[in-house]
Amino acid sequence: MKEEYREENTTSSRIEGRHSVLEALRAGSLIERLFVQKGCQDGPVLTILREAKKADVMVDFVPKERLDFMSETKNHQGVVAVLSAFAYSTIDDMFALAEKKGETPFFFILDGIEAPPNLGAIIRSAYLCGAHGVVIPKRGGVGVTGTVMKSSAGAAARLPVARVSNLAQAIRTIKEHNIFVYCADLGGAPLARTDLSGPVALVLGSEGGGPSALTRKLCDAAVTLEMAPGQSTGVDSYNVSVAAGILCYDVLRRRTAKK
Repeated sequence: MKEEYREENTTSSRIEGRHSVLEALRAGSLIERLFVQKGCQDGPVLTILREAKKADVMVDFVPKERLDFMSETKNHQGVVAVLSAFAYSTIDDMFALAEKKGETPFFFILDGIEAPPNLGAIIRSAYLCGAHGVVIPKRGGVGVTGTVMKSSAGAAARLPVARVSNLAQAIRTIKEHNIFVYCADLGGAPLARTDLSGPVALVLGSEGGGPSALTRKLCDAAVTLEMAPGQSTGVDSYNVSVAAGILCYDVLRRRTAKK
């Protein structure tokens, strides 16, 4: 049982107990996730759940044994809140950065990146090639962890990273600002024949399945990275962070050529 819960037990920034968690929510603390004991539905817990919903905090209902293992005080009272060590930005912050620099907006939208080293590498490439922000989902993908920060070589602290509860709505919001959204996916137009120098958001999907069907549908077009012909190894796509690096550099190259 303890082996199953090892990951949560390594998280040192947490708040335990009903009063402490409720006050943290009302104070606007950056809470990454709220763990609530299954079956707890009394008044104080329902109040905590209402405040968590207002703050758009992810809630997991878990067995008491899991909370016991996570708890440092051993007096969790059925609730443990894990604090975020990273201050996320907003999509508005991304637009503000582009405006401040007097540049055409250039964003990444990541749909379900699970490996922290991949997310860190993508953020690093995005920052070095002049992107103005990265959008990630609250569910279905990794957040900015210590491993992500290290893999990004600190770029995650310099580039706005927005973590949204509804990725589809985020894409719609970006498109409302006349940003053309490209999905990096098989079957799209070759990169060599795609001009990414304008206002653009590039969508990359999970390491295994790529972007979700809804995400693909919301994109304006798809772009494909060509590979050398005749390969027979069974490898049919680039690693997602490598693909991001190729796309980033292409945007940088095209924008530099237009100056």
